[in-house]
Amino acid sequence: MPVRIAGSAPAHSEAVSPSSRYRRGVRRRDRDDRGVKGIVDHLASCGDRSPDLRGLAEVIGRSVGARACALTVDGRRLTWGVAGTTWWGTAVQHGGEVQGALAVSPGSMGPLPGVAAAVGPLFAEARLAADADRLRRAGDAAVRELADGRWRAAAEMDRERRAAERDLHDGAQHHLVALRMSVALMEHAVATGDEEKARELPARFSARLDEAEQLVVRTASGILPVALVAKGLAPALAEELDGHDDVRLDVDPALRRYPGPAESAVFFVCLEAVSNARKHAPGAPIRVSLRETGAGLGFEVRDGGPGFGELPPDAGLHHLTSRMAAVGGTVRIASAPGKGTSVIGSVPR
Repeated sequence: MPVRIAGSAPAHSEAVSPSSRYRRGVRRRDRDDRGVKGIVDHLASCGDRSPDLRGLAEVIGRSVGARACALTVDGRRLTWGVAGTTWWGTAVQHGGEVQGALAVSPGSMGPLPGVAAAVGPLFAEARLAADADRLRRAGDAAVRELADGRWRAAAEMDRERRAAERDLHDGAQHHLVALRMSVALMEHAVATGDEEKARELPARFSARLDEAEQLVVRTASGILPVALVAKGLAPALAEELDGHDDVRLDVDPALRRYPGPAESAVFFVCLEAVSNARKHAPGAPIRVSLRETGAGLGFEVRDGGPGFGELPPDAGLHHLTSRMAAVGGTVRIASAPGKGTSVIGSVPR
C-alpha cells in the first residue's frame, strides 16, 4: 500500500476543489506514464545486459521530476538525488510476492502505481541473481572445503607412510645390522674352530631374528614399542639395546617424560645413529646419552671409531634432520679423524 513518509497532507486540504484534485491526479498519472516510459527506454538501451539498479533509480527520478529516488532490493538501498523533507514509498510486488520497495522525494511525487508495477519483474530478477550468486559462492566454498579436506587427508596419509618408512628404516635397520654382526661372529667361530662359541651364537642369532620380526610387525601396524609408550624413552632404549655388549646407555637421573612424538623421534634417531656407528665403525664402543637440559631433552650417540674429516654420503643426516624437525628438534654430526663420531641433538620442552 502506498504511504506518505515524514510528511502530512497539505494544509486546508478539505478546501481543495474537485477540479484541483482532478488536475493533480492528471499530473500524477502523467508522471507515472513518464516514469514507465523512462524505464522502457532504459531497458532498451541496456540490450541483453541486466539493468543497473542505481542507474534505474536515476532514470525514474528524472522521468517523474523527483528530487530523489530510492530502490530497495535484497536488503540493498540504492539512492539517486538529494531527498527533500518527505518521501512517498510503496512495496514493489511481482508474482504475488513483495520484491522490494520504491520511494521518491518529495512525497507529492506519488503515487506511481505504473512505475511500481514496471520495476516488479526487474526487482524479482535482481533477487534471483543475488540468490544464485550466494548459492554459487556457497557451492564454490563447499568445493574448496572438499578439495582441501581431500588434500589434507592425502597429506596425512603421506605423512603416515613416511613415518612408517622412517620407523622401518630406523628400527629394523638397527636389528639387521646386529644380525649381520652375529652372522660374522658365527662365521669367525666356525673358521677358527671355536666350537663353544659356534654352539652359543645360533641361539642369540635366533633371538635377534625374533626381535627384528616383532619390530617389523609393530611398525607395520602403527604401534610403537610398548616400553616407549608405557615407561618412556630411557626404558625403551634400555630394552632395545639390551644384549648388545658394544653399546652403553647413560641416562640422566633427572630425565622426565616428554610428549609421545618427541620421545618417538629421539628413540628412532638414537637407534639409527647406533646402526650407523656399527656400519661405519664396526667393533667400536658406542655410548648413548640422554640428558635433561635447561632447554629440554638432549641426547648424544658417540662411538669410539676412527672418525672422519668429511661426512660420508650415506651418513643419513638429512633423514635424521627431517625426523627431528617434525617435533621442533635439531640434530647434528660431529666427527674428526681419530676422535670418533657423535650424533648430537635436542628436543625443546
